[in-house]
Amino acid sequence: MAESPQDRAAFLREELQRHERLYYGEAKPEISDRDFDRLMAELAAIEEEHPELRTADSPTQRVGGEPTEGFEQVEHTPPMLSLDNTYDQEELEEWFGRLTRLLPDTGFEFICELKVDGVSLSLLYEDRVLTQAATRGNGRVGDLVTANARTIRTLPLRLPAAAPARLLVRAETYMRRSAFAALNEERAAAGQELYANPRNTTAGTVRLLDSRDVARRRLDLACYEWVQPAGDSGERRPSHGESLAALADLGLPVNDSWRRCKGLGEVVAYCAEWQEKRGELDFEIDGVVVKVDDPELRDRLGATAKAPRWAVAFKFEAEQAETVVQAINAQVGRTGAVTPVAELEPVLVAGTTVKRATLHNYEDLARKDVRVGDAVVIEKGGDIIPKVVSVFEDRRGPESTPFAPPTECPVCGEKLYQPEEEALLRCVNAACPAVVREAIRHFASRNAMDIEGMGDWLVGELVGGGLVRDPADLYGLTVDQLADLKKTNDARLGEKAAARTVASLAESKERSLSRLIYALGIRFVGDSTAALLARRFRTVDGLAAASAEELEEVDEIGARIAESVRAFFDSERNQDLLRRLKEAGLEFEEEAAAAESEDGDGPLEGKTFVLTGTLEGMTRNEAGTRIKALGGKVTGSVSSRTDFLVAGEKAGSKLRKAEQLGVEVLDEAGLEELLAGERAGLG
Repeated sequence: MAESPQDRAAFLREELQRHERLYYGEAKPEISDRDFDRLMAELAAIEEEHPELRTADSPTQRVGGEPTEGFEQVEHTPPMLSLDNTYDQEELEEWFGRLTRLLPDTGFEFICELKVDGVSLSLLYEDRVLTQAATRGNGRVGDLVTANARTIRTLPLRLPAAAPARLLVRAETYMRRSAFAALNEERAAAGQELYANPRNTTAGTVRLLDSRDVARRRLDLACYEWVQPAGDSGERRPSHGESLAALADLGLPVNDSWRRCKGLGEVVAYCAEWQEKRGELDFEIDGVVVKVDDPELRDRLGATAKAPRWAVAFKFEAEQAETVVQAINAQVGRTGAVTPVAELEPVLVAGTTVKRATLHNYEDLARKDVRVGDAVVIEKGGDIIPKVVSVFEDRRGPESTPFAPPTECPVCGEKLYQPEEEALLRCVNAACPAVVREAIRHFASRNAMDIEGMGDWLVGELVGGGLVRDPADLYGLTVDQLADLKKTNDARLGEKAAARTVASLAESKERSLSRLIYALGIRFVGDSTAALLARRFRTVDGLAAASAEELEEVDEIGARIAESVRAFFDSERNQDLLRRLKEAGLEFEEEAAAAESEDGDGPLEGKTFVLTGTLEGMTRNEAGTRIKALGGKVTGSVSSRTDFLVAGEKAGSKLRKAEQLGVEVLDEAGLEELLAGERAGLG
């Protein structure tokens, strides 16, 4: 009797799930990749012919489906709190001291886990099937990314019968160093811009709208918390260590490096051990998470507004590595600033291969006396640009000579000059291809006009080919012009990629006035200053007509910024640029809501904010814009006049200073509450 499609599909699903566990979970494959693909293709064919047989836990769902229009929002219950950070043993001892003061005469046991540097997800299984995956977002609300999560091969789509009917798990998704290197090799071969590091690439991948692209990027996952309801039934709840073991028994991926530690001494030893060994891993970690093991003690310790008291992150110091300076080159920026860059013998630091490091300026280069051929120590912490920390002068050969700064622009050949008040050399040729290229990149960057596809390669081709001489030229580009541009191996950019870029250019015309002002690249005008100028003058014409004295009346704007703004708008070249941008249809007026806050009606009027660390639900620029739209003020440094410090992931010295001064600290969820008007008593 012939096997029915329903029975065959059920058999194939079970068999493929078994082979996935063997291959990805236990590294013990029983069949070849070709045989596995053959079984997958057979199941996909049955589901194509009989769509009613396609289930949520089918292995075919891992390859991704059609692109979505956007992400739905989902509320986290309970919220996904962030963690307080410690940076050395003394701060770890202070945290332990707070625990013992809250619960004296308590013998604490801790679970120490590696702090994987990735993106947090909340995973929900219902009837033992993965039904929901969401990003952390602001802690209260995140993006629904279930289709993307299903592509992660180490994540089971269905749990065994021993699992509870409903299971809520918190996890970290990440990209292995080997997968990241392979991805960048593919991009290099295609002539595409390389990704900066695994963590940022993971964050971007999780939010891709096409899950087929996510599947190709080989994300991984590590579960770190079984979220269980508070104990009110009288039954004993499992400890955290027991929960991690139980999750692993259910087939969920759990990093097996966790350890139960009795007392602070064992915690310190674990942290020191992994700070030394982190380079041996195939994934990035930026510290250790220390958690109280006993759930009853966790309940008694509770949480602050931003973080649980029973857990803390111990952050590692910035990674350093030794390498050799192979050359010192000059790099020309969008303002004409010429800065020295050390070209290095490639070395792995903080999960990425570093080939270049900044030397800041030629005065700094001379002070450190960095020379070609020197053995040096470089440092890279988190997303910070690698820098040269020190030089092994005793290893120099007799032929070593100090580096001489350039006298001419390395790109256009114009003579360089150094303003009296600056340490930088400058190229003053506004038509210098390097200046134009960097100006276009800045104009198209995420915090400015946010134009998709404008990476190094495309901008270089547009400027080098004469298609673009300034930002206004971007808005005359057509799909045909872009599609015909050739990449490596004579491959064309293609109509789809070209169409996306042209569509993004059209969308960018609706960006706010503050983003346009920032995108213009006026010297000394960052995104915060641009927002202040937009709020005060409300239109480009109003800003262009403002005198230096009127500009200086704006809070935080001094003579230097005022002179720079006036010089920009006095330039005939820039006046022509603005005329053409206006004709292209860009937004030259501030939105009414933002303008109204200038009249003093904003609920955050008179409140000063400082933003630090990485926010997940928004960029710092977006947060600052929202604060200013409600009348608040955003500054760059913490002082006694600061009302709120908004601290994201990897908050550092500003957070410590705020705590010392007694400044109120908000996490991202707290900021959202404030912006939504859910907190009272601001006066």
